[in-house]
Amino acid sequence: MAPKFSEKPRVLIVGGGYVGLTLAQHLQKKVKDAGGIVTVVDPLPYMTYQPFLPEVVGGHIEARHAVVSHRRHLKNTEIVNGTVTSVDHESKTAKVGFEDGQSVELPYQDVVISAGATTKTFPIEGLAENGIGLKTVEEALSLRNHILERLEAASTMTDEAAKRRALSFTLVGGGFAGIEVIAEMEDIIRAAVDANPRLAQSDVRIVLVEAMGRIMPEVSEDQAVGVVEHLRGRGIEVLLNTSLSSAVDGELKLMSMEDKSEVDAFAADTLVWTAGVAANAIARASSFPVDERGRITGAATLQILNEDGDVIEGAWSAGDVAAIPDLTGAGPGGFCVPNAQHAVRQAKHLAKNLLSVRFGSGEVTDYKHESMGAVAGLGLFQGVGNPMGVKLKGIVAWAAHRGYHSYAIPSLERKARVISGWASELVFGRDFTPLQNLENPTKEFFEAAGGHKKETADN
Repeated sequence: MAPKFSEKPRVLIVGGGYVGLTLAQHLQKKVKDAGGIVTVVDPLPYMTYQPFLPEVVGGHIEARHAVVSHRRHLKNTEIVNGTVTSVDHESKTAKVGFEDGQSVELPYQDVVISAGATTKTFPIEGLAENGIGLKTVEEALSLRNHILERLEAASTMTDEAAKRRALSFTLVGGGFAGIEVIAEMEDIIRAAVDANPRLAQSDVRIVLVEAMGRIMPEVSEDQAVGVVEHLRGRGIEVLLNTSLSSAVDGELKLMSMEDKSEVDAFAADTLVWTAGVAANAIARASSFPVDERGRITGAATLQILNEDGDVIEGAWSAGDVAAIPDLTGAGPGGFCVPNAQHAVRQAKHLAKNLLSVRFGSGEVTDYKHESMGAVAGLGLFQGVGNPMGVKLKGIVAWAAHRGYHSYAIPSLERKARVISGWASELVFGRDFTPLQNLENPTKEFFEAAGGHKKETADN
């Protein structure tokens, strides 16, 4: 039997991230009162608050507290856990696929493409097999457990080469996310090593690889230099103008961006990739125009434009998947940068414009937002940033980072859970207990039920 969906006039939101969740919250009641329905389609049942992923890696907050449930917080919204595979705006229908192979077509009155971004990678041999990204809470939790498991395993190894490999941790990408993650990695590694008498800090090697000549373009040059010095002071090797050329079998080869020569080669069991993002593939799968970076072409009103630059009726887009003009003139290339600041504010602005077009005066206004600056956490009591143009570092920046994100994460319920987790850590210390066999949770039962013996007999 086919699943039953609402037959009411639909505002279809493709993607339930920052834009999708915020937009649905602002639309759902008003659209319902007008006789329509808001539908959010996303393969996941929750929105991931990505600024907290480094804190999940560092063990400061629980993984589930970095996500916001769609069903719990969108009670007047139709939730569809599937993937939009195509959008035909001429017929105003979207095709939605499900994990079991089935698919349905959903008609809509208005569509909002807000599917965000995915990890951007390059054709580096061995990267797919040996690397791990950091766009999802599952990746963050897996990375945390992997790091702690490698430390524990290394503490009992007698093979020195295997031990060096287990204790070598490499991250590629020196943007905001990469710097926060490698700082949290160093923090939790240091804490775990201190608690294990069979390991020494000198056994560990942590390497940051960045292809550009500087890190963190979101902060000033002097602040970026200061962060490099800070990381190096914590024992992290920061390699600028360097790229990863191969990762076959975990054997990493690093290449100079200046003369393309090999600058280092070593084995590492941990390879983290945070070197950029790309617009979600649904942008190209839709019937809407995209730019050279694969982003939906949008107006400052957050309406989608056709090839002639005219507004397409009933079509909207915002967030990382869209190329929206930055009317302040601060955005690179003239467009809004892909960050949570713009995504949340664009969602609220889009809601006002859509309601005006569909149920009000029809007037729309342009989106314009002056950046509030940025602030990053660099592990416990460490940070850097420039909120409202004020340069901060150390514990003040760390406090500003936590203060802003505890405010910005949606829902009072999630704020309370996150803040209580931070408070527990300050009282009881960091929890660096690894969870085993997350990728194979039935392993113990399988062996208890004789599965291992049966496999041996079969062989």
